[in-house]
Amino acid sequence: MSFLTKISQFFSKNSSNQRLGIAFQQQGVSMCSIPQQNLDNIVNKNNEGKVIFEHQKANSAHFSKAIQTLHKNNDLEGAACLVLNEAQSQVVQIDKPSLPDNEMNSALKWQIKDLVSIAPNNMVLDYYDAPLLAGGKDKINVVCASLDELKNLVEATEQGAVKVSAITTQEFAFSNLLPPQKDANLLVCQQPNEEIVLLIVKQGKIYFQRRLRGFSQIAHKTAEELSFSVIDDISLEIQRSTDYFERQLKQAPIKGIKVLLPIELEAVFVEKLAVNSAVPVTLLELPRSYSLYREYAAAIGASVDSTPYNTEIDVLAGQNS
Repeated sequence: MSFLTKISQFFSKNSSNQRLGIAFQQQGVSMCSIPQQNLDNIVNKNNEGKVIFEHQKANSAHFSKAIQTLHKNNDLEGAACLVLNEAQSQVVQIDKPSLPDNEMNSALKWQIKDLVSIAPNNMVLDYYDAPLLAGGKDKINVVCASLDELKNLVEATEQGAVKVSAITTQEFAFSNLLPPQKDANLLVCQQPNEEIVLLIVKQGKIYFQRRLRGFSQIAHKTAEELSFSVIDDISLEIQRSTDYFERQLKQAPIKGIKVLLPIELEAVFVEKLAVNSAVPVTLLELPRSYSLYREYAAAIGASVDSTPYNTEIDVLAGQNS
C-alpha cells in the first residue's frame, strides 16, 4: 500500500496469518478477514486460513459498537488495517518544509492548523510526496485525523487476538488493488453510498486524487439515467483530471481506465463510459477468490500485504508533541 500509517503506541507483533481490513463508511462498517499468504486461494493447503466478509450498519457515532458486534459474531484474529472515510480524515497540500524527517510530523501540525478543523493537540498526521510541477517547489500532501477518534476505534478493534497494524484512507486502499504498472491508469472507485473517487496511479504511486460530488446514489440510477446524464458528467471530470495529469504534471497520457463501482449496472457503466473514452475502459479486478465481494473493495485493498513505496512516511507517530 502506497501510504500506511502505523500507530506505534498501539502496535504489537501478532503471529496469526490473518489480515483484517476494516473500512468505515458513512452508513456502516465493512470488514474482511483473509489469509495473508495467498490472495488467490480462499484458504491455504493446510486449511489454516479463513475468510470472513461482514457489514454492520452504523453511523459514525456507533462505529465502535459496530466493531464490537463484528468481534461478537466472529472469532477474529490477526493484524488489522483501518480504512478511514472522507469525514474521518483531511488532506491538505503544502510546500515541503526543510526539516529533518524526525522533526517533520511535529512541525507539520502547527503549519496546517489553520487549514484543517482538527486542533493540533488532537491531531494525528503523516504526509506523502506530491507530484512535482514543472519548475515548482517540492510539495507534500498532509493527511490528518482526530487522535481521540482513532483511539476509540483502535481500542474497539484490539480485542482478543486482533492488533491494529496500520491506518490508511480509501484512496490508498483502492490503489493497492492495482498491481504496480509502468504506465498510468485512472481508477473510478466507490464504496457503497460514498462519493466516487478518481485516482491516477502509476508505478504504485498516486499522482492524482479527487472526489466527485453528487454520485453517492449512483447505485439507484437506471441504465437510461446512466446513459443520458451520469456518464457524460463523469466523463467530463475524467477529462479534466487527465488534462491536469498530462499538462500540469507533464506526464505521459494514461493507458487505461479501471472501474470499481459496487452497483448492479457496473458492466453497463463500463460499456457506456468506453464510448466516451479514447483509452480502454475495463473493470478493476479483485483477487479472483474475492471477485464477488466488490462492495468490500476498500477493506480488501487494506488487507493486501505490500510494502510502502515511500519509506520516509511509513510510520504515523500518534504523538501530541
